[in-house]
Amino acid sequence: MTRWLTEAVPRGRIAAFRTLVYLFVAADLVVVTPWVRTRVDVPGDLYQPLLAGRLLPLPTPTPALVGAVFWVLLVAALLAATGRAPRLLGWTVFALYFEWMVVAMSYGKVDHDRFGLLVALAVLPTAGRARHGDPTRTEAGGWALRVTQIAVICTYFLAAWAKFRFGGLDWATGSVLARAIIRRGTDLADLIAQVPHLLIVAQFGILAFELLSPLVFVLPARWRTATVGFFYSFHLVTIATITISFAPHLVAMTSFLALEKVRPVVLVRRLVGRSRAVAPTSPAPASPSPALPSVASTVATATAAPEPGASTATAGPVARVAPTADA
Repeated sequence: MTRWLTEAVPRGRIAAFRTLVYLFVAADLVVVTPWVRTRVDVPGDLYQPLLAGRLLPLPTPTPALVGAVFWVLLVAALLAATGRAPRLLGWTVFALYFEWMVVAMSYGKVDHDRFGLLVALAVLPTAGRARHGDPTRTEAGGWALRVTQIAVICTYFLAAWAKFRFGGLDWATGSVLARAIIRRGTDLADLIAQVPHLLIVAQFGILAFELLSPLVFVLPARWRTATVGFFYSFHLVTIATITISFAPHLVAMTSFLALEKVRPVVLVRRLVGRSRAVAPTSPAPASPSPALPSVASTVATATAAPEPGASTATAGPVARVAPTADA
């Protein structure tokens, strides 16, 4: 069991997973959950903290508190994404994001898609230093990924348990998906809803999928990857039909993937290098053409040239001919 929990993984996978998680935290603050900052606009009496908020205990949110958490968390998450000070920045991001989620979920609605991400933030500081592309294996990093994987699968399995706890078998035979389509369905969902009994079959399928999700841990590596691909396709259909994204859960689920093979920085460098290689270079300056001979020099050369058949004695001083006796 210990060997399975601490199965070594490349440090490059930890570095890639860490960068992805912390960048998502920063994006979550400014894109997905900026509405958390508006929670302080309601009376403090409406704040009903979760069990964790009551046990610690955490203070009632105020504009100063929520604003400080937002800005410090944003800066810390961006710094942590670089891989520097993994323990200090990692624990800081976890503590602040935990408080951010307590504030978000203490006014009535609790989203279960945050569980895997919170577990990932809690265990990443224990993985130690890691560099992108490093093939060296680490058991500490393997443990961090394995615990995150368990949290991801628990999200599915416990969701099925909650359905049986609060709805029983009526959840599968009722009109759960029909109500979801009426509230927030897309055009694609409207087409699917017209097929008789299809929504009931889908509800039974969701329960079966969630209850059987722990089997992913006993599958061979190739089939495990295919199963995780099925998990992503399920959420793709969910987004396309009832516009529920489960984005934090999808980020945590990348702990199943060989992220060390995805190196965007190296890819960008290669693309830039190729673009420079194929870019047209500026033409070299033309060398000056040799001057054309003048007409006079051409005529002189033609005059001095020997006639055909004439003797071509070697150059040199002309020998003096001695006079003959007749002269």
